[in-house]
Amino acid sequence: MKQWMYPLLIIVAASSYGILSTIIKLAIQDGFTAAEAVTSQYFTGFFLALILFTVVKRKAPVFKGRFILPLAGLFTATTGTVYGQAVVYMPASLAVVMLFQFTWIGMLFDCIARRRLPRRIEVFSLMFLLGGTVLAAGVIDADISSIPWQGWAWGFASAISFASFLMINQKQIKDMDTTTRLLFTSFFAAIAIFFFQTPEIVWNGTLFGQGLWIYGLILGFFGIIIPIYLFSIAVPKVGTTMTSILGAMELPVAVTASVIMLKEVITSLQIAGIVVILIGMTLPTLAERRKFKHS
Repeated sequence: MKQWMYPLLIIVAASSYGILSTIIKLAIQDGFTAAEAVTSQYFTGFFLALILFTVVKRKAPVFKGRFILPLAGLFTATTGTVYGQAVVYMPASLAVVMLFQFTWIGMLFDCIARRRLPRRIEVFSLMFLLGGTVLAAGVIDADISSIPWQGWAWGFASAISFASFLMINQKQIKDMDTTTRLLFTSFFAAIAIFFFQTPEIVWNGTLFGQGLWIYGLILGFFGIIIPIYLFSIAVPKVGTTMTSILGAMELPVAVTASVIMLKEVITSLQIAGIVVILIGMTLPTLAERRKFKHS
């Protein structure tokens, strides 16, 4: 695979995350709770991964990476869980801003792991991303004085969890293909969700009898299959810092999806924020290409 394809895979994976909030809102409008929608995402995602593995591999999976895969599944599950708790205590737009702190947290994790200082272009890019996130999320005029400390704590925890997920996916497992890694990661994520959310939807008829499975299929495909599969391929090649920067594509897609599917109104400030985010995402790539030309 050509080198320029890996950043593109990161963008596609992050974009798939971007539509999840809109699909969950549609499920809520249809009478389900957010917890039920999230649970259906992880359970259905595991079964989709199992079907994919059965079709592609047609043999019993061999488990390796006894620490990496359980942690990847755990951080996949905890990100959705703690982000949902953040939304309980603060507006969704502000919770998004807190989640997007994973950009600089991911860079911090990478700098610590590699024992290096952040590059100047990375710092500039993060400044653009954080500024654009505030604008695109529409929180300029938000009143934050009444938000309890639990909201800030859960929001920051979601950022740490997602940055940890990206960091874990940077670890390669010898002799394990991507399809098998997807199967085990989604399995451990489903196990974690069994304790964190509402597993009773499987046996009380909510998932299959009331039509929640339709939302589960969409959420499982775009929230489990695509991102975990593509991140497993691309993050080891791109690195945690660049993945965190490119992962900011999630917010513009989330705003666009809400406008198209939920008929929400987008302001000029939000459009400006999306443009700023896109600029911040392209800065490191442009710097690398310029460096390559000079060399």
